[in-house]
Amino acid sequence: MSITRETVLHIAQLARLRLDPQEVEALQKDLDKIVGYVAELEALDTTDVPPTTLMASGGASRPDEHVPSLTPDQALAQAPRSVQGGFAVPGFVDES
Repeated sequence: MSITRETVLHIAQLARLRLDPQEVEALQKDLDKIVGYVAELEALDTTDVPPTTLMASGGASRPDEHVPSLTPDQALAQAPRSVQGGFAVPGFVDES
């Protein structure tokens, strides 16, 4: 699979990125290399490769423990702004 200019532009649109032509070209080359490398990895025969220890053991390396946490007042004590018991953050996504 080859990454086309149109694919890069589509991804940029989904990510709401504005790219100049040089950035589009550079990203196209980089993404094409990544996809090519993944294709190489997919072609490897891994039938005799044992699973990693962490995956074989179920993932967790220790049991879950209940530990004391911050109270809402403690968590908000150094917040620059809070509203109704929660963090107040500025809006930053332009929906246009």
